[in-house]
Amino acid sequence: MQELTVDFITSLDGFGAAEGWPGLWGLGGPEYFAWLDRLGEEEHALLMGATTYRLFAGFAESGGEDMDDLARRPKVVFSRTLEAPLSWGNARLVAGEAVDVVRTLKAESEVPLRTIGSLSLCRALLAAGLVDRYRVVVFPVVNGATGHDRIYDGWPDVRLDLVESRTFDGRLQLLEYLPTVLDGPPTAA
Repeated sequence: MQELTVDFITSLDGFGAAEGWPGLWGLGGPEYFAWLDRLGEEEHALLMGATTYRLFAGFAESGGEDMDDLARRPKVVFSRTLEAPLSWGNARLVAGEAVDVVRTLKAESEVPLRTIGSLSLCRALLAAGLVDRYRVVVFPVVNGATGHDRIYDGWPDVRLDLVESRTFDGRLQLLEYLPTVLDGPPTAA
Protein backbone atom coordinates (compact mmCIF):
# COMPACT_ATOMS: atom_id res chain seq x y z
CA MET A 1 0.00 0.00 0.00
CA GLN A 2 1.48 3.34 -1.05
CA GLU A 3 1.44 6.45 1.11
CA LEU A 4 -0.47 9.60 0.18
CA THR A 5 1.05 12.90 1.29
CA VAL A 6 -0.85 16.18 1.10
CA ASP A 7 1.53 19.13 0.64
CA PHE A 8 0.60 22.79 1.13
CA ILE A 9 2.33 26.12 1.43
CA THR A 10 0.43 28.61 3.56
CA SER A 11 0.50 32.01 5.18
CA LEU A 12 0.33 31.95 8.97
CA ASP A 13 -3.42 32.64 8.75
CA GLY A 14 -4.09 29.70 6.44
CA PHE A 15 -4.20 31.17 2.94
CA GLY A 16 -2.63 29.38 -0.02
CA ALA A 17 -2.11 32.62 -1.97
CA ALA A 18 -2.67 36.37 -1.76
CA GLU A 19 -3.64 38.97 -4.35
CA GLY A 20 -0.68 41.10 -5.45
CA TRP A 21 1.96 39.07 -3.61
CA PRO A 22 4.72 37.27 -5.55
CA GLY A 23 4.94 33.49 -5.59
CA LEU A 24 5.98 32.03 -2.23
CA TRP A 25 5.22 35.49 -0.83
CA GLY A 26 8.66 36.51 -2.13
CA LEU A 27 10.24 34.55 0.74
CA GLY A 28 11.65 31.41 -0.87
CA GLY A 29 15.31 30.96 0.00
CA PRO A 30 18.24 28.64 -0.77
CA GLU A 31 17.55 26.10 2.00
CA TYR A 32 13.89 25.83 1.01
CA PHE A 33 14.69 25.48 -2.70
CA ALA A 34 17.33 22.82 -1.97
CA TRP A 35 14.73 20.88 0.06
CA LEU A 36 12.25 21.17 -2.83
CA ASP A 37 14.91 19.86 -5.22
CA ARG A 38 15.58 16.84 -2.98
CA LEU A 39 11.85 16.23 -2.65
CA GLY A 40 11.57 16.36 -6.44
CA GLU A 41 14.19 13.64 -6.81
CA GLU A 42 12.03 11.16 -4.89
CA GLU A 43 9.81 8.99 -7.07
CA HIS A 44 6.13 9.80 -6.72
CA ALA A 45 2.98 10.45 -8.71
CA LEU A 46 1.07 13.72 -8.46
CA LEU A 47 -2.65 14.01 -7.88
CA MET A 48 -4.38 17.27 -8.81
CA GLY A 49 -7.66 18.85 -9.74
CA ALA A 50 -8.54 20.78 -12.89
CA THR A 51 -7.72 24.25 -11.56
CA THR A 52 -4.25 23.22 -10.40
CA TYR A 53 -3.67 21.33 -13.65
CA ARG A 54 -4.57 24.40 -15.73
CA LEU A 55 -2.25 26.58 -13.64
CA PHE A 56 0.78 24.28 -13.84
CA ALA A 57 0.22 23.28 -17.46
CA GLY A 58 0.11 27.00 -18.28
CA PHE A 59 3.43 27.53 -16.50
CA ALA A 60 4.93 24.63 -18.46
CA GLU A 61 3.61 25.84 -21.82
CA SER A 62 4.96 29.36 -21.24
CA GLY A 63 8.42 27.99 -20.50
CA GLY A 64 8.12 28.40 -16.74
CA GLU A 65 11.26 27.66 -14.78
CA ASP A 66 11.78 24.38 -12.98
CA MET A 67 8.88 22.60 -14.67
CA ASP A 68 10.95 19.69 -16.07
CA ASP A 69 10.55 17.60 -12.92
CA LEU A 70 6.79 18.07 -12.87
CA ALA A 71 6.54 17.40 -16.61
CA ARG A 72 8.16 13.96 -16.33
CA ARG A 73 6.16 12.94 -13.26
CA PRO A 74 3.10 10.76 -13.69
CA LYS A 75 0.07 12.95 -12.99
CA VAL A 76 -3.51 11.96 -12.27
CA VAL A 77 -5.89 14.84 -12.94
CA PHE A 78 -9.41 14.68 -11.50
CA SER A 79 -11.89 16.70 -13.53
CA ARG A 80 -15.31 16.62 -15.09
CA THR A 81 -14.59 19.78 -17.13
CA LEU A 82 -11.28 19.01 -18.86
CA GLU A 83 -11.22 16.89 -21.99
CA ALA A 84 -8.74 14.22 -23.04
CA PRO A 85 -6.10 14.19 -24.27
CA LEU A 86 -4.43 16.53 -21.80
CA SER A 87 -1.69 18.69 -23.29
CA TRP A 88 0.80 18.46 -20.41
CA GLY A 89 2.97 15.37 -20.65
CA ASN A 90 2.42 12.25 -18.62
CA ALA A 91 -1.01 13.34 -17.33
CA ARG A 92 -4.00 11.02 -17.12
CA LEU A 93 -7.50 12.46 -16.90
CA VAL A 94 -9.94 10.80 -14.48
CA ALA A 95 -13.61 11.81 -14.46
CA GLY A 96 -14.63 9.28 -11.79
CA GLU A 97 -14.98 9.79 -8.07
CA ALA A 98 -11.58 10.84 -6.73
CA VAL A 99 -11.95 9.03 -3.40
CA ASP A 100 -12.63 5.68 -5.10
CA VAL A 101 -9.85 6.14 -7.65
CA VAL A 102 -7.28 7.19 -5.04
CA ARG A 103 -8.20 4.26 -2.81
CA THR A 104 -7.39 1.97 -5.76
CA LEU A 105 -4.23 3.92 -6.63
CA LYS A 106 -2.91 3.56 -3.09
CA ALA A 107 -3.33 -0.21 -3.37
CA GLU A 108 -1.92 -0.57 -6.89
CA SER A 109 0.60 2.25 -7.47
CA GLU A 110 4.28 1.42 -7.71
CA VAL A 111 5.25 4.83 -6.29
CA PRO A 112 4.03 7.02 -3.40
CA LEU A 113 1.31 9.58 -4.12
CA ARG A 114 1.37 13.32 -3.42
CA THR A 115 -1.02 16.13 -4.03
CA ILE A 116 -0.16 19.54 -5.35
CA GLY A 117 -2.58 22.40 -4.64
CA SER A 118 -6.12 21.15 -5.27
CA LEU A 119 -7.91 22.22 -2.09
CA SER A 120 -11.22 20.44 -2.66
CA LEU A 121 -9.48 17.22 -3.75
CA CYS A 122 -7.29 17.24 -0.63
CA ARG A 123 -10.30 17.97 1.59
CA ALA A 124 -12.22 15.01 0.13
CA LEU A 125 -9.25 12.63 0.45
CA LEU A 126 -8.63 13.69 4.05
CA ALA A 127 -12.30 13.32 5.01
CA ALA A 128 -12.25 9.81 3.50
CA GLY A 129 -9.26 8.85 5.68
CA LEU A 130 -6.92 8.34 2.71
CA VAL A 131 -4.21 10.84 3.70
CA ASP A 132 -1.21 9.28 5.44
CA ARG A 133 0.88 12.45 5.86
CA TYR A 134 0.06 16.12 5.94
CA ARG A 135 3.03 18.39 5.21
CA VAL A 136 2.81 22.17 5.34
CA VAL A 137 5.36 24.93 4.95
CA VAL A 138 4.22 28.04 6.82
CA PHE A 139 5.41 31.37 5.45
CA PRO A 140 5.74 34.20 7.99
CA VAL A 141 3.05 36.49 6.60
CA VAL A 142 -0.56 37.25 7.46
CA ASN A 143 -2.82 37.85 4.47
CA GLY A 144 -6.02 38.95 6.18
CA ALA A 145 -6.74 41.68 3.60
CA THR A 146 -5.42 40.06 0.40
CA GLY A 147 -5.47 36.31 1.03
CA HIS A 148 -7.44 33.82 -1.04
CA ASP A 149 -7.63 30.03 -1.27
CA ARG A 150 -8.32 29.40 2.43
CA ILE A 151 -6.89 25.96 2.95
CA TYR A 152 -8.80 24.72 6.00
CA ASP A 153 -12.35 25.85 5.23
CA GLY A 154 -14.69 22.87 5.11
CA TRP A 155 -12.21 20.44 6.63
CA PRO A 156 -13.34 17.90 9.21
CA ASP A 157 -11.81 18.03 12.68
CA VAL A 158 -8.35 16.46 12.47
CA ARG A 159 -5.80 15.54 15.14
CA LEU A 160 -2.26 16.05 13.87
CA ASP A 161 0.67 14.13 15.35
CA LEU A 162 3.95 15.92 14.57
CA VAL A 163 6.60 13.66 13.01
CA GLU A 164 8.98 16.29 11.61
CA SER A 165 9.65 20.00 11.89
CA ARG A 166 12.31 22.18 10.42
CA THR A 167 13.14 25.84 9.77
CA PHE A 168 14.30 26.93 6.31
CA ASP A 169 16.29 30.10 5.77
CA GLY A 170 15.61 31.25 9.34
CA ARG A 171 11.95 32.02 8.58
CA LEU A 172 9.91 29.24 6.91
CA GLN A 173 8.49 26.45 9.08
CA LEU A 174 8.09 22.90 7.74
CA LEU A 175 5.60 20.89 9.78
CA GLU A 176 4.88 17.27 8.89
CA TYR A 177 2.08 15.38 10.59
CA LEU A 178 0.27 12.08 10.68
CA PRO A 179 -3.41 13.07 10.45
CA THR A 180 -6.33 11.39 12.21
CA VAL A 181 -9.81 12.50 11.16
CA LEU A 182 -12.07 12.90 14.20
CA ASP A 183 -15.84 12.59 14.51
CA GLY A 184 -15.78 15.80 16.57
CA PRO A 185 -13.91 17.36 19.45
CA PRO A 186 -12.32 14.83 21.81
CA THR A 187 -14.10 14.30 25.09
CA ALA A 188 -12.48 15.49 28.31
CA ALA A 189 -10.65 12.75 30.20
